Amino acid sequence: MKVIFLKDVKGKAKKGEVKNVPDGYARNYLLKNKLAEEATSGNMKALEAQKRKSAQLEQQEKEEAMNLKDTLAELTIEIKAKSGDNGRLFGSITSKQIAEALEKQHGKKLDKRKIELDQPIRSLGYTTIPVKLHPEVTGSVKVHVSEQ
Repeated sequence: MKVIFLKDVKGKAKKGEVKNVPDGYARNYLLKNKLAEEATSGNMKALEAQKRKSAQLEQQEKEEAMNLKDTLAELTIEIKAKSGDNGRLFGSITSKQIAEALEKQHGKKLDKRKIELDQPIRSLGYTTIPVKLHPEVTGSVKVHVSEQ
């Protein structure tokens, strides 16, 4: 029996795949537990429409990420911190502080996990930090740490 998988089934198929499975397995397990549905022509058309819609949403997300990348490239985030001799900070600037400053100063909300800060900033001056906006789009933002 040909079925469309509605959920991932370990060892068999992923969500959205169409596969031939034994009739008993399909009726007694997959259909009964709503893990799959029969691959009728109406269901196949619905699956194709759903795939087109998800591809369109993915493209839209990617375009939004590209626009945000261009916007972030022009911004400079100002952060004030206490420092000692030779421009060394007391403490450090973390990705959480950068995300909060970005939202406060420029109104752009960005998840702190998207900011790829290898190590916290521990000195005064300008630093360019990579930001992963989308699996295929990586931007950067400039952070200026100054004396408080």
